[in-house]
Amino acid sequence: MKRLVILLATWWGMGYAPVAPGTAGTIAAVPFFFLLSLLPFYGYLACVLGIGLVACWVAGEAERIFQEQDSQRIVIDEAVGFLVTMTALPPAWPYLIGGFCLFRCFDILKPPPIRLIERKVKGGYGVVLDDVLAGIYAHIALRILSFFISFLP
Repeated sequence: MKRLVILLATWWGMGYAPVAPGTAGTIAAVPFFFLLSLLPFYGYLACVLGIGLVACWVAGEAERIFQEQDSQRIVIDEAVGFLVTMTALPPAWPYLIGGFCLFRCFDILKPPPIRLIERKVKGGYGVVLDDVLAGIYAHIALRILSFFISFLP
């Protein structure tokens, strides 16, 4: 069970990337987005919710295994945040690139109340919830940008 937790928490090992493991974890979420984008909207939402709940548990267990709060090796939360960002968006490259960049910006900068959630909510839920909120921010920003930028379908 410990190996499975580590495999999932590191999002198939991407959390061990020597540079920018969060970015590596987000990149590794792209194939999952392509796969989930084949589902109808409610199927996509159900899968993301399921992955998010599993991620909360896995992140909490990984914190105990790694003996470190919100370890950089835990990147399943970035995968969930990116999937939230891409909800109801087509699997087109402009959206993928825009969603990726916006999600990473919001995840790194942590505008209010993201940083507050990161500090106040402990355990696996805290690890994942700040990325979910960053994903929501990125999704809204991408929708606004796509309204003003004509190259986005």
